[in-house]
Amino acid sequence: MEYIWLGWMAERGVAATGVAERNAENRDVENGYFGNINKQIKHVCEQISQNIKLQNGYNAIGFSQGAQFLRAVAQRCPDPPMLNLISLGGQHQGVFGIPKCSDSSRVCNYMRRMLHLGAYLWYVQNSLIQASYWHDPLQENEYQRKNLFLAEINNENIINAEYKNNLQKLRSLVLVKFENDTMVEPVETEWFGFYKPGQAEEVQTLQQSKLYQQDWLGLRTMENAGKIYFLSLPTDHLQFTADWFIKNIIKRYLI
Repeated sequence: MEYIWLGWMAERGVAATGVAERNAENRDVENGYFGNINKQIKHVCEQISQNIKLQNGYNAIGFSQGAQFLRAVAQRCPDPPMLNLISLGGQHQGVFGIPKCSDSSRVCNYMRRMLHLGAYLWYVQNSLIQASYWHDPLQENEYQRKNLFLAEINNENIINAEYKNNLQKLRSLVLVKFENDTMVEPVETEWFGFYKPGQAEEVQTLQQSKLYQQDWLGLRTMENAGKIYFLSLPTDHLQFTADWFIKNIIKRYLI
């Protein structure tokens, strides 16, 4: 589906490019599950900085987990600047639920076993992509101490002023939530919401969280400035049409 939308932009003179790991054609699935996400993000930053077409700024579209990874790019690598970030089903407060896997998907089922056995073990954090945003509300202290990615980019332990300042440089942060999402738990994470600490039943919105109220990332400042847009679709994970994408994303935020 991405090729349809990129083709639509190319026809209208809008430059479009993709970022991927080395030998991505043969390793797309592998890199989506295995590896150290911080190293992958560093490599993406290098790709972007070396792309001549992007030197005056670029727009970023993140699909599913790619959305929070691109947010890390915006926070860590401000040159060249990311102008707008589109998050399609991103898990910005993490997940506490194992997505359904088909019985034939050995890679996906292996990932489920690893998360179940110990998401915060050093080896798992450094080798399983999904562990990088596994957020256990029943073990908040362990999550904040041992998670190697999400807790850090969300400024949950130490306020990194550069992260906060760089994120606020975005012209717009567009958060798309899929209301009937069966892959992401809780679905509110797609709008920066999550379970209240200490339990896994009651969900709080972004605006009810310390992340927002204490403005750890500048999200409260951005919302007050009219830079955050909350969109939703009554569909399952990443289920939308090209017509919807063109009308609600490309025409409104990218051209």
